[in-house]
Amino acid sequence: MSEQDESERHKVAAPQWTEEQLKRRRQRNLAIAWTLAGLMVLFFVVTIVKLGGNVVNRPL
Repeated sequence: MSEQDESERHKVAAPQWTEEQLKRRRQRNLAIAWTLAGLMVLFFVVTIVKLGGNVVNRPL
């Protein structure tokens, strides 16, 4: 085998995405984004609750 044949053998073609696959990918990304945003809000609320309401009135 020549070097050119060897390099051609290892090339991988780029995938061709269908509209359905792209739509499902976007939906999955949105679900992950909403889940992350929900977790951030949950952690923030839990932190505020654990610190108590007087956290704003503390001396600087």
